[in-house]
Amino acid sequence: MRSYRIGSLFGIPIKLDVTFLLVLPLFAYLIAGQVASTVELVNQLPRVAIDAGALEGQNVRWLVGSAAAIGLFASVVLHELGHSLTAMRYGYTIDSITLWIFGGIAALSEMPEDWKQELAVAIAGPAVSVALGALAYVAVAFLVPESLAAVAFVVAYLAVMNVALAVFNMLPGFPMDGGRVLRALLARNRPYAKATQIAASVGKGFAVLLGLFGLLTTQLLMIGIAFFIYIGASGESQQVVMKAVFNGVTVADVMTTREHLHTVTPETSVAELVERMFRERHTGYPVLDDGTLVGVVTLADAKDVKPVERDAYTVGDVMTTELKTIEPNAAAMDALQEIQGSNVGRLLVIEDDDLVGLVSRTDLVTAFNVIQESGRLTGSTTEPANDPDSRIA
Repeated sequence: MRSYRIGSLFGIPIKLDVTFLLVLPLFAYLIAGQVASTVELVNQLPRVAIDAGALEGQNVRWLVGSAAAIGLFASVVLHELGHSLTAMRYGYTIDSITLWIFGGIAALSEMPEDWKQELAVAIAGPAVSVALGALAYVAVAFLVPESLAAVAFVVAYLAVMNVALAVFNMLPGFPMDGGRVLRALLARNRPYAKATQIAASVGKGFAVLLGLFGLLTTQLLMIGIAFFIYIGASGESQQVVMKAVFNGVTVADVMTTREHLHTVTPETSVAELVERMFRERHTGYPVLDDGTLVGVVTLADAKDVKPVERDAYTVGDVMTTELKTIEPNAAAMDALQEIQGSNVGRLLVIEDDDLVGLVSRTDLVTAFNVIQESGRLTGSTTEPANDPDSRIA
């Protein structure tokens, strides 16, 4: 989804996802429609007595609904800021804080693997929410006059919802805050990858229960959150396990070396190229001209030429010259992330401007399976993970 930057706090870009622009009016509508029941709830708090009659007008309900919705999402930003500032204190970079349909996401360029640091970062968000809830309660109970019923309603609503936000986030639904707390505690006495797998399993189980609850109560938002938790737990667990498996493995360890590469020349016809692809079961070839790398050609390039014209076109006519490359001493995990991020099937391995090999998605998956099956799962690295897709929600 596309997001728009609306400002920054402490040097952290604050963004709005397009889904947030859809959900904000919905929240305002829902809050406006439940003013009476919400007043009944907040009036049970000590020293809170909001006059429901003063909020009966349609315009008043829309006003307080909109203000409460905006205040709620502002609280979510502060919740994420709690995570972010704590992470920054440990030296981690925060790429952005984004508001979207399910709340907020703080995007960390790296996730702490030290359990004490992760515990502190995970707890910081709910701690901010509890503090905001307490401040809002003090304000509505002691500072806001009863004559300002609309203001009292919004502040009381935020008092309740901030505490509810903290409680919900502390449930063990990895990668939610509570799930990250669970992983941090598990990582005290076991490898980080193993702790992640256990926390992810608990998170997926929680997501299934949450999804069933959403189905039984016909709450679509709850079903969406459950789906997000399940996918997030699966994705992060897989990423952490891969990093553990590939710990210490370089591109040179898994690549196909130059002497074993299948290559073509720019003069090769597209018809011959397609025939070789079928015969050799390859979908991409480096293109060498007198031993010099000049491009790469893939099945997608060949398919752009009509079958009847393939004898008339050469590889040089259709090949790609914008090459995705990597060095042989780079980490295998970096190669996998580059392949995934660039949405390509292979990287050319270059050393001193010379082609020394090729590493493909298949090479990496095969290496992963072999290493994992052999029992080599280190998972106990103490260096910070370098995962640009790490998130705290």
